[in-house]
Amino acid sequence: MSRPMADFSKRSHLRRLIVAMVGALGFIAAAFAHGYEARDGAVLDQAETAFLVDIEQRGVQYFLDHTHPQTGLTRDRAPAMGTATYAPASIAASGFALTAWVIAADQGWMTREEAISRCLRTLAFAHDHVAHERGWFYHFVDFDDGKRVWNSEASTIDTALFMLGALTAREALKDPEITGWVDALYQRIDWQWAMNGGSTLSHGWTPEGGFLQSRWDSYSEHMALYLLGLGAPTNPLPKESWHAWQRPKTHYAGFEFIACPPLFTHQYSHAWFFFRDRSDDYADYWQNSVAATLAQREWCAAQSHLFPSWSHSLWGVTASDSERGYRAWGAPQGPHDPKLDGTLVPCAPGGSLPFAPRECIEVLSHMRQVELEGLWGRYGFADAFNLETGWVAPDVIAIDVGITVIMSNNLRVGSVWAAFMKAPEAQRGMAAAGFRMRGDVPKMNAGAVAAD
Repeated sequence: MSRPMADFSKRSHLRRLIVAMVGALGFIAAAFAHGYEARDGAVLDQAETAFLVDIEQRGVQYFLDHTHPQTGLTRDRAPAMGTATYAPASIAASGFALTAWVIAADQGWMTREEAISRCLRTLAFAHDHVAHERGWFYHFVDFDDGKRVWNSEASTIDTALFMLGALTAREALKDPEITGWVDALYQRIDWQWAMNGGSTLSHGWTPEGGFLQSRWDSYSEHMALYLLGLGAPTNPLPKESWHAWQRPKTHYAGFEFIACPPLFTHQYSHAWFFFRDRSDDYADYWQNSVAATLAQREWCAAQSHLFPSWSHSLWGVTASDSERGYRAWGAPQGPHDPKLDGTLVPCAPGGSLPFAPRECIEVLSHMRQVELEGLWGRYGFADAFNLETGWVAPDVIAIDVGITVIMSNNLRVGSVWAAFMKAPEAQRGMAAAGFRMRGDVPKMNAGAVAAD
């Protein structure tokens, strides 16, 4: 079922020219049609646009290569050069794949019919066969049969990431069968059970030990999880749950923002929910992610005495592989996190592209020029690399590829935001959380504007 990379390059010259030169125009028209006004975005030149399109196409290729032709489940990781893997599927990776099909169809990289077929395959199998507990899918499942693997938990956040992709597919593709499956999956989630008697959601549950001790009680990637719960069609979360988690502030280099060092925590909810020009009683979360991104850039540059390769044009730390295994690291945090060893992570700036377009395109372009074998390949960047040691991650990780694809696309044309924000559940969730528009005229980011 996968398609070779060469197929993407054979798209018509006219189509590629349209993407490169006026990629935002179609979404701008759609934004006006839905009562939104496009903002003035970052202006991308033709080379920058072509670079981002290449990153997106290579990322979509990962999902083409590593999504099961029958079950529709997507492997958690794979070798960066595209060789075979036996990694299990993850339910979050499968949610990113659903979103990737929407992007590919919107950009003309696959037909709408193929996108519908792929989404239906995943959604139907997920509903009928993938292991879950009261609607909450297990984090890791077998690629071939959907059964739980690795004693993983029934995960609240990973189920949310799947449902974000499912809702995007429903709204973008407008297929009755997709709508039926998505609605059935959403309605069976037991939100009250996952609160386990508390005011916040649990991280998950296992048959062996019951609920995990950890809760989503402090700022992280969980905003989308709560908003989905607040907007749920059946037994939604109480409004109080939005106010029950902490939002600790920090300062660095003149930036104030809610603290959570791994940069992905400032990105994931924004990949689908559109927070620009909106705020609740606590924060403007868009500007918060802008500040977190720029503060990390400054902090990384300040560590050049420890890691000489780090600079304003080579930075980026978020949870990733390393020479010593997976690390949930980030920055800034104190004078120096002893876990940090010079490893840089391309999806850190990749996932922040809409927040700081110029700075993130600069660092991604710089990374593209780094001469380390295996850093750039079939799926774009390897998961991580370390210029201090010459190490390059042998794998890519699906969710790291996925966040880069979505946020690059959101910067360029905004097709994911345009689709997802039409979902009544998304609108209902944000209203229940108390989000308000800034100013009198609603605005939605139409993505970057391509320049001659």
